[in-house]
Amino acid sequence: MDAHCRVCPRHCGADRSKQRGYCGESEIIRIARAAPHMWEEPPISGTNGSGTVFFSGCSLRCIYCQNHEIAVSHIGYAVTQDDLLRIFFDLEQQGVHNINLVTASHFTAQLVPVLKQARADGLRIPFVWNSSGYELTDTLRMLDGLIDIYLPDFKYLNPETAAEYSNAPDYPDIAKAALAEMVRQCGSPQIESGTGLMTHGVQLRHLVLPGHAQESRQVLWYLFQAYGNSIGYSIMNQYTPIPQMKAHPLLSRRVTEQEYANVVRYAEQIGIINAFTQEGEAACESFIPDFSGQP
Repeated sequence: MDAHCRVCPRHCGADRSKQRGYCGESEIIRIARAAPHMWEEPPISGTNGSGTVFFSGCSLRCIYCQNHEIAVSHIGYAVTQDDLLRIFFDLEQQGVHNINLVTASHFTAQLVPVLKQARADGLRIPFVWNSSGYELTDTLRMLDGLIDIYLPDFKYLNPETAAEYSNAPDYPDIAKAALAEMVRQCGSPQIESGTGLMTHGVQLRHLVLPGHAQESRQVLWYLFQAYGNSIGYSIMNQYTPIPQMKAHPLLSRRVTEQEYANVVRYAEQIGIINAFTQEGEAACESFIPDFSGQP
């Protein structure tokens, strides 16, 4: 690992052997939770769940993040590369359909040898890279051939929105380039006949934010013009206000049924057919896992 960290678009330059970077983490891998998770898209969770490993810290840190406590590194425990290998195989033995690496970008260099060793040791299920979409293409190239399924967000198309909510006015350009690299590596979703499980490809997520239905339509238009139905889409309405958002003029409430319906209707109108949508009850706290800071 470079002594001056440049693994994410923040280019904070921290020597993570001595201090924490913008992501909030040192070079030591920390995770907040590792367990089967039932609330991903059906081809990811299937019947037995996705084997999610939530990594502590985040290089994006959206102000409305529902996993705020781990994003700001308040929760987590250190693991070695051998620990992670044991976790992966334990999850596989529990019957999960994949190993889902959640917000792991800032540990990419440390994870590459673990992913290679897991395959060498006989891990059979797919690896899923579950991220904010705010990633450097050079970092993603380190994962080429190691990740089976990319599950990125595409949050904003407006630099002003990205600046206000994620302190990242460059998010749209970064996410566009990152998505292109993910598609280059993994291509269209491949669904296993019989099980309906996804084995390879890109499944993209867009979270509709309250008061931002127009920007959501712009995001979907861009994505469809760029990729058509060659990627999977998830149009999500599970935005859940956290206590810190009580005073925010827009983010203090949930998305209305009308806002979400308008976005979904627009997706249908422009020709998106390979998409998952969510019912209103998705926006509830049952979708927020318990981060106890324990294995």
